[in-house]
Amino acid sequence: MAAIQQSQTGKWTAGRPDYAILALTTALTIAGFVVVYSASFVTGLVEFGDPYYYVVRQMVWAAGGAVLMFGMARTDYRRLRPLAVPIMTVTIALLVAVLVIGISGGGARRWIGVGELTIQPAEFAKLSVIIYLAAWLASKGDSVRSFEHGLLPFVAIIGSVSVLIMLQPNLGTTLIILVITVTMFYVAGASIAQMTALAVTGFASLAFLATAAGYRADRLSAFFSAESDPQGNGFQTLQSLIAMGNGGIHGLGLGASRAKFFYIPESHTDGVFAIVGEELGLIATLAFLGLYMLLMIRGFQVARRARDDFGQLIATGITTWITVQALLNIGGITRTIPLTGVPLPFLSFGSNALASVLLAIGVLLSISRFGTDRGGYFEKHPVDTRRVVRRRPDA
Repeated sequence: MAAIQQSQTGKWTAGRPDYAILALTTALTIAGFVVVYSASFVTGLVEFGDPYYYVVRQMVWAAGGAVLMFGMARTDYRRLRPLAVPIMTVTIALLVAVLVIGISGGGARRWIGVGELTIQPAEFAKLSVIIYLAAWLASKGDSVRSFEHGLLPFVAIIGSVSVLIMLQPNLGTTLIILVITVTMFYVAGASIAQMTALAVTGFASLAFLATAAGYRADRLSAFFSAESDPQGNGFQTLQSLIAMGNGGIHGLGLGASRAKFFYIPESHTDGVFAIVGEELGLIATLAFLGLYMLLMIRGFQVARRARDDFGQLIATGITTWITVQALLNIGGITRTIPLTGVPLPFLSFGSNALASVLLAIGVLLSISRFGTDRGGYFEKHPVDTRRVVRRRPDA
């Protein structure tokens, strides 16, 4: 029996998964099928002669992602800890392979594979980095606050991955990984001085990267002065706002978008939120925002209740990933921030993006099952385990 359990190495009894996270994930994924079909059937018909081209592929990858999610949810997440280094090694190898033998498209080299069976390693790199960094930070303890044992190795780890992704190039994914890892570093106990140093160098680096390439500078120009070039740099930004405005409160009706007739580039991927706003209106967009917020709250609750540092850090990283990526996409569409070109989790078409985020949800569900105090033995026999979030003497 599992009555006798240990906090770190023993067998924990699997409880129920966080059904709220599972329900939110299911609702967003199913809504994604509807949204992808509505936003993509014109493009699919023109480019491939098949209006169902994109939604069928979305469903196939969702099925594969669901298998990964449920498989991971049934597996004790602590099994990932000894695999952190091999997982990271494979990820680095795949990122290097993209640069050497990768498939080019749209001015970038981000995929490896043959024909339609391709993999975008950068999408899975997010989860790999989260697992590796969680294992590393959990092993550091209070030494994470030191310069030589904490900040320097952290910068080296994250810098190496970021450079490989930027060479593709892929600033959006790099930005997401940076936000994820810095958040995890803070939760693990980094000092205010370390966070200040990271903030200063991070903003300076992002400012340089955002202006170093011409197309990124164009995105900044579109953000600040889209009206000065409505047929050029400002086209996507303005058309997205027009689509959102056309939808009004209630929307034009499902399938009735005009913007998807090639007014919004990549309307089924980066621009899908604008199509949602045009067809379903303000009420629906606020509803989707509410679903993402609920998912964020439940994810951080799983992190807060985690029994060990490893689980708490992984849950923090995964929740931050989904939240930040959603905010970057929606912020770009609504002109709150410059366009970044990242897909909207669950709702945008993206085979690898959907599969990777479903796998990450599976890890989160595993932590909610195996690694949180949800009743039984641990409520009756509290265990004094070291928590990740510690009192900060300098805070």
